Amino acid sequence: MRICNMVCTFFIHRDLNMKEPIISISGIRGILGESLTSANIIKFTRAFASYTGHRRIVIGRDGRLYGDIIGKIVESTLLLSGCEVINLGMVPTPTIALAVETLKANGGISITASHNPQIWNGMKFINSKGIFLDARENKDFLKHVKKAKGKNPKHVKQIEYYPGFGDYHINRVLNISSVRTGKIRKRNFRVVVDCVNASGSLIIPKLLEKLGCDVIEVDCDGTGVFGRQPEPVPQNLKRTSIAVKKYKADLGIVVDPDADRLVLITEKGEPFIEENTVVSAIRRVLKNFPKNKRIAVVNLSTTRAADDAVNQLGGKLYKSPVGEINVIRKMKRFNAVAGGEGSGGVIVPEVHYGRDSLVGIAVILSELADFGGSVSRYKKTLPEYQILKTKFELKSVNPEKIFRYIKKKYKGFPMNEEDGLRVDFETSWMNFRKSNTEPIMRIITEAKTMADAKSLQKKILKEIQSL
Repeated sequence: MRICNMVCTFFIHRDLNMKEPIISISGIRGILGESLTSANIIKFTRAFASYTGHRRIVIGRDGRLYGDIIGKIVESTLLLSGCEVINLGMVPTPTIALAVETLKANGGISITASHNPQIWNGMKFINSKGIFLDARENKDFLKHVKKAKGKNPKHVKQIEYYPGFGDYHINRVLNISSVRTGKIRKRNFRVVVDCVNASGSLIIPKLLEKLGCDVIEVDCDGTGVFGRQPEPVPQNLKRTSIAVKKYKADLGIVVDPDADRLVLITEKGEPFIEENTVVSAIRRVLKNFPKNKRIAVVNLSTTRAADDAVNQLGGKLYKSPVGEINVIRKMKRFNAVAGGEGSGGVIVPEVHYGRDSLVGIAVILSELADFGGSVSRYKKTLPEYQILKTKFELKSVNPEKIFRYIKKKYKGFPMNEEDGLRVDFETSWMNFRKSNTEPIMRIITEAKTMADAKSLQKKILKEIQSL
């Protein structure tokens, strides 16, 4: 009770000097007590209630510190706005999205700051189809943020607590057509699991146990106290990598706080690389379909290995602008059976449209079980590329001038202008994207070797700097 009072006092004190949270297509994020205050939480929750018509809303949280207090604010605001509330408790964001679709709710709110550090939190908003709001929906929602007012319902509805929905999520994953549960169980994988003490802490070990795995837990206590920096990148996973080797595990499985991203570690304690996570999942799913249905979607910054893997299977790969919702929209447009992003987000519509680490785990374990060898040996079967990401300060250079120069210089090569400008070569590609928040241009180059990527990028940087 004392901690609760301290946090509430902190919220109220900070509300007096309220800053705005970061608003993006992924929702809102802010530092607890600064840009994410009780007033802001109420404002955006009230707006979402208005946007969805004051009806049925599913909520859940990623488990990080004080998420339960934020959850109570969200829950109360929705109830006092006349909404019916279904609270799933501490669950992954994909579980909330699946619940919205399955329970025919009008929307969902995931209380999470994704991979941001401990002091951050936020809210991701989900539409009635169980996917994030797209650009048009976000624009409409933000109108409600400006004009939404309180509502005095005649009757405050009862809260429906549904902590067992995770079991339904697990069952849906186990029934994916490309997942061979019997083969996975026969393989009896020994797995080190790192859920950063957040939303995956209960559901992911449970899924792995149902798949017959010998599970060794690292940071899976569900307290929300991060034992490491939460972004699942190699420099933050040294302790987990050591555990994989210590326990002679077949692999390591790591997720971010809201468990939509999946990262793997080989039996040698080395990164499997997030890009390979998506490529492996797509390859597995496409094998299960006839050639005319082998369709996948990735974003424009995802490795060329995805192209190679899909081509080897006689399938078709489409590309979308960066952003989960953009991948999903194109998946729906072309009836894709698999998709994702290079950050480790796997999407398989058989379960639902959304990045889902549970889906990725089951699909890739099935692929590894069929392969029969170690994870590091399997990794060698994947097309190998090296990605180089840099920033170029624009200063007085007009980005449109850069785009015109590149289009003229590489005329005749395949180009895509859906998200900046991407140019594809025989064994490499470059993507140029102007930042919306800084006077910089982001340049991503991928080639067979890092030396080739650096050479290609150095050459083009030298040319555009002279414009």
